[in-house]
Formats: sequence, structure tokens, C-alpha cells
Amino acid sequence: MDVSEVGVATPAQVAELTATLRRSIGSVIEGKQEVIDTALIVLLAGGHLLLEDVPGVGKTTLAKALAASIDCPMRRIQFTPDLLPSDITGVSIFNTQTHRFDFRPGAIFANVVVCDEINRASPKTQSAVLECMEEGQVSVDGTTYALDSPFLVVATQNPLEMEGTYPLPEAQRDRFMARLSMGYPARAAELEMLDVHGGTSPLSRLRPVTDAAGVQAAILAARGVYASAALKGYVVDLVAATRTDQGLRLGASPRAALHLLRAARARAALHGRDHVLPDDVQALFSPVVEHRVLPSGQAQLAGRGPREILADLVHRVPVHGA
Repeated sequence: MDVSEVGVATPAQVAELTATLRRSIGSVIEGKQEVIDTALIVLLAGGHLLLEDVPGVGKTTLAKALAASIDCPMRRIQFTPDLLPSDITGVSIFNTQTHRFDFRPGAIFANVVVCDEINRASPKTQSAVLECMEEGQVSVDGTTYALDSPFLVVATQNPLEMEGTYPLPEAQRDRFMARLSMGYPARAAELEMLDVHGGTSPLSRLRPVTDAAGVQAAILAARGVYASAALKGYVVDLVAATRTDQGLRLGASPRAALHLLRAARARAALHGRDHVLPDDVQALFSPVVEHRVLPSGQAQLAGRGPREILADLVHRVPVHGA
């Protein structure tokens, strides 16, 4: 049964839907199943995704493939130094016939918004998407406009050492549920890419496999996945451990704990389960938390990065009956 026919999907329907989306995106992105699964988890959790890596490894292609697999409005915004906040949110224009200001929506008014190379725009322009991501709404000239559901921002950014980049402020990084790195493909996957992408782009052949109503039903199902009190305590303990670890000078925020639980519920739903396991939390701890923490100077001198520190926390923080 099509999940768009019901208000809330069942775990089996969510698993079927995500499997279909996985195959659709996988026909374009070769050899990156774990990255695709995490992107789908963020979609089911109602969050936003940040893709960070060097140019040319498929960040934008993954974002476009995800958007093309869903029959809903999609916009792509190319962030450049001269991009204005009003280009994103919209602007009020005076109508000489009615003698009133008419609001013209910006590019953010879509179900899936691809923010390409977000860190090439100025901090002022970057901040224009903050309210949109957190509140699901836009405020222009004192008037608030609601964004449609589901609403997913998939942003790509280049490493900070690349020319012409502006670092994302901590407040904006914290609003992304997860950050992923594409990485270079394996040799077999790169050879397959040469065959598949050599003539025409597979994106042009991609057709939607679900619609906005189907995705919204799956999101509601993911929110209803059961998480025990012990498991919620485990999430809090993991996040709290980042605030006391000597290797980190900035720990994760309470929003990180909320996002981690939502993502764990979505992962359980993706696998067709109606309850969250500690494995779900552990698998998503690094993608959800890594971009929110900052290593201490001592850790940097020792060559320890956030990912290594978080992996150590997963081994040290005990699971009590979760």
C-alpha cells in the first residue's frame, strides 16, 4: 500500500519506502550506501543535512538525486559572495495598481532545498536560512510565512582551506542534524561511474518514487517509534560526556541530544523496527555530534580529532538497560 494513502505509515511501509529511495539514489551514487542511508535517516527525522568534502566527489549529485526521487517542489541555491538574504527568503515589492506591498517568495519556499557551497556566501546571507531551518518559517517585513512540510535543507560546503570560503558559525552548524563526508569512491565504484556517467547523466533519467505526502507519513511514523526511558538516559549521558571530556573545549548542545534521539528513531524506522536500540544511537553519534564539538588544543597537538574522541566516548559511556 502507498504510504501517501494513510496519515501515518507503519514500520514495514517506512522500510519499504526507504528501500525504494535507497535504490533510486544508489542508481546515481555508486558505492556510498552508508552515506545514502544517513541522508535518508535525516529525511525521516525531519532534520537538515550538511555535506562537507572537496569538490567533485558527488556532494551536489547526492543532494539532487535525493530531491529528484521525491515528487515535490525542489529548489537549488548556488551560494556566491554576492548572494543576498532576500534572494533566499523573498522580498516585498510595491504594487502600483493595488498600492500595497506584495510578497514574492524566495528560493527557500520548497520541500527540498539544495544549498550548494553554502560557505561561499557571506555570514549575513548564511544566517538567512537559520530561522527557516529551525522554525520552518520565514519572517519578512514583520510578517511570518510558513514553509510547507516536509522541509529539508541539504547543504554542501567545501573544506575551509579552499579559497573563497567563510566558516559556518557554530549556531548554524548546530542546526544541521548530521554532517557527512562523501570521501573518494573505491576503484570498482569509480570504474562503474565512468561507464554510467560517461554518456548522459543518470540524474536526467531519475524519476520520483514517492511524493511529499508519502515522506510526511514516514516522518510521522518515525516520530512515533518507541524509545525507553533507559535509552533516553543513554543519549543524555553520551551528549553530557562531550562537555566534560578533556579532549573537547566545546561540548554538544541539548539540541544535539534531541537530534540524536530523533535520528535514532528514524534509523529504527528505516530498518522496519518500532523501537530504538542502543546500536541506533551509537551508529549515529558521530554524524550527529561531530560537527558541533571543538577539540581542545591539547587534543590537536596529540593529533586526536573529534571523530576519534567521540568513538572513545561510545566505548566508555555504559549502556544501562537501554
